[in-house]
Amino acid sequence: MMETPLPKAPEKRQVTAIIFLLLLWEAGSATIKYSVLEERDSGSFVANLAKDLGLGVGELAARGARILSKGNKQYLQLERKSGNLLLKEKLDREELCGDIDPCILHFQMLLKNPVQFIQGELQLQDVNDHAPEFLENEILLKISEGSHPGTSFPLKIAQDLDVGSNTVQNYSISTNSYFHLFTRNHSDGKKYPELVLDQALDREEQPQLRLTLTALDGGSPPRIGTSQVLIVIVDINDNVPEFAQRRYEVQVPENTPIGSLVITVSARDLDAGTHGELSYSFFQYSNQIIQAFEINSITGEIRLKKALDFEEIQSYHMEVEASDGGGLSGKCTVAIEVMDINDNAPELTMSLLISDILENSPETVVAVFGISDPDSGNNGKMMCSIQDHLPFLLKPTLENFYTLLTEGALDRESRAEYNITITVTDLGTPRLKTEYNITVLVSDVNDNAPAFTQTSYTLFVRENNSPALHIGSVSATDRDSGTNAQVTYSLLPPQNPHLPLASLVSINTDNGHLFALRSLDYEALQEFEFRVGATDRGSPALSSEALVRVTAPRPAPSWCPGRPSRATW
Repeated sequence: MMETPLPKAPEKRQVTAIIFLLLLWEAGSATIKYSVLEERDSGSFVANLAKDLGLGVGELAARGARILSKGNKQYLQLERKSGNLLLKEKLDREELCGDIDPCILHFQMLLKNPVQFIQGELQLQDVNDHAPEFLENEILLKISEGSHPGTSFPLKIAQDLDVGSNTVQNYSISTNSYFHLFTRNHSDGKKYPELVLDQALDREEQPQLRLTLTALDGGSPPRIGTSQVLIVIVDINDNVPEFAQRRYEVQVPENTPIGSLVITVSARDLDAGTHGELSYSFFQYSNQIIQAFEINSITGEIRLKKALDFEEIQSYHMEVEASDGGGLSGKCTVAIEVMDINDNAPELTMSLLISDILENSPETVVAVFGISDPDSGNNGKMMCSIQDHLPFLLKPTLENFYTLLTEGALDRESRAEYNITITVTDLGTPRLKTEYNITVLVSDVNDNAPAFTQTSYTLFVRENNSPALHIGSVSATDRDSGTNAQVTYSLLPPQNPHLPLASLVSINTDNGHLFALRSLDYEALQEFEFRVGATDRGSPALSSEALVRVTAPRPAPSWCPGRPSRATW
């Protein structure tokens, strides 16, 4: 179902609205938007594109409609006959978008004949398929017996891969006489539990408490996760560790070697002895943080434990705790920003390729392709080009989509094959590039008539020749190829209607050899002319003609004693 359906209106107004919407799509200023729940089965119905775009039955198939997605991963498929847009596979919102909300998958629909792009968005709606989960089954909390009622103690949060109302919404603690629990909001919007002391503690009376912490999400039905909270009551330690900064910020290039120092946090405690000895540890953290970083419990040095990847995670936020030997602790926040380096070459995804082009065709689409680069800033900006001095041009269509076109009509007789290299270069330092090679063949069109080697031929034949005598040949060539270049010869009707050409001469249709069909008599016919034609076998067939003149030389006189002379031919 489209996100913004067209309102009902009289038929004429509906047609006008559809035409206006299609014009907006032509200009690339409108986007069709759909939404679907995650985890739906492959083949599930999303929408009827033909209906939503106001296209007739079968028009999507007639125009070769295709669904294109960024890169080579396709999440949607199109039934051209029905116009239905379907899920190609089951989609997991958490896998595709993580904690990004809303989760938008961009796609394009390509229509050929003529080429047209339509932008589309598919929003994956979250379903409550993950329960809250604490990273530790038991949370240890040390509290001084000198703590005053009303003192608050933040607890570690539960992780929930869902988003929105399906993520953690509330925390609760098991019933007890000493504490109640508040659910607070972090600056990033995540909720965390905070214990509040209701009455004074007495270590000698009760040295420790064990409570159950429950995280509840907002799904329907809701899911829960639990962790045990072990509260150890410690003797009075009247100075809490304090960090030199409440917030530490650092930028780290993504190609930083494993083991490198990222930052050092530092705290101090005015107490003496074990109450002044500090130990550093991560407090609020996720699996991503403990996989990527480690902290030295003595020095507070945070070092890289795993290679960083800007394209995967751009920043990390964590809380570090400094605990003294008496059980008190102070906390600070560490923000680590991953700096992008140009470590990804651009990618080219070919969507449409036509490698055989008819010559003499006007501007023709050869290829449609998309380019992408997961880097950021100038490292992710790209430019696309082909070689100079080729009769082709690149035309940008949508963002990072290009169409390769012929610049005009091609002539096979001038050049029958083109090797085109598409080069995609990013603007990073150093610049990285990707090349894609295309071979375009120019198919022949019958646009050249056969051409005789001479415009006219003169043949000399003595009289009294033998019948079927080979008296000469004509020859024509055709610059086209294949059947378009195969030539057939023929005798054309004589201009002199009284000339019995068919009984005088014949021609071999394959090679142009001419033959005298009977013995010629100089006294009866001294010279005659006729035309021959050369026709190719193309469609439509083209032809040309040449003039042939047959001349009989005057015979030499011969004398016989006692008789008058007589010329013979």
